Amino acid sequence: MEYYLQLVINGLVVGSIYSLVALGFVIIYKATKVVNFAQGELVMVGAYVCFALTVQFHIPFLAAFLLTLAFSVVFGLAIERAILRPMVGEPIISVIMITVGLSTVLKSLVQLFWGTQIRVYPQVLPQQPVFIAGLPVSPVYIAAFVLALVLFGVFSLFFKYTRYGVAMRATAFDQTAAASMGIGIKNIFALSWCIAAVVSSIGGVILGNINGINSQLGHLGLKVFPAVILGGLDSLLGAAVGGVVIGVLENVLGGAAKEWLNLGGFKEVAAFIVLVVILMVRPYGLFGTHEIERV
Repeated sequence: MEYYLQLVINGLVVGSIYSLVALGFVIIYKATKVVNFAQGELVMVGAYVCFALTVQFHIPFLAAFLLTLAFSVVFGLAIERAILRPMVGEPIISVIMITVGLSTVLKSLVQLFWGTQIRVYPQVLPQQPVFIAGLPVSPVYIAAFVLALVLFGVFSLFFKYTRYGVAMRATAFDQTAAASMGIGIKNIFALSWCIAAVVSSIGGVILGNINGINSQLGHLGLKVFPAVILGGLDSLLGAAVGGVVIGVLENVLGGAAKEWLNLGGFKEVAAFIVLVVILMVRPYGLFGTHEIERV
């Protein structure tokens, strides 16, 4: 029983990181109706930038983390302005394919500058475990989970009460109506990419402190996609719930398959099995908007 409780705890931590990355997916989709397949690479770039500032330039971790967030804002804005803004009005599939190409370019650049070997962050938090319900939990796991909760609270307040948050919600609901009310649609698109880059970088830094980083970190975007589909592509609440659910299911199912069936690699495909089931039962996810078209 303790073994499965440990899997659940680990799944909650991993799921909270999935939720952050899923939040980036949802924000971009709500604003632009584009599925960003470079989301995982944004995680990877943020993780490597923070690593470079901390290890290669010897900047204290907290300052490096804040500089990484500032870089993410500029990086997200540059991507939107230079690559995606010229595609406004073009077919959605063309824009999606650009994000696929962008993911390949970013991965290649990371391999060019940092190689493919695993890089390890310097120790930031103490390694002495904290016991919860008799189970040892690493402080970095607790910090990751708490930080994810705080960030979701901050973004919830941002979207509900701030001027730009309300403008983003209005744009997501009806771009034409939002534009007629004086909302700058292109500025909202840019803001959505900036926020997506920031939350992705935060997820990358958290993962770097837990497992280290390498050029395969970009694959996280595909692992998070089942969480996005489970919650609903246009639901912020769905991103939070979907990420946690997928994280827990992935760890528990993977652990059970390893213990009972000796299938060590089942964890890597468990989320995609769940994705297939979700699409068969609820194509719009748990909280997604069910669109009805009249013919």
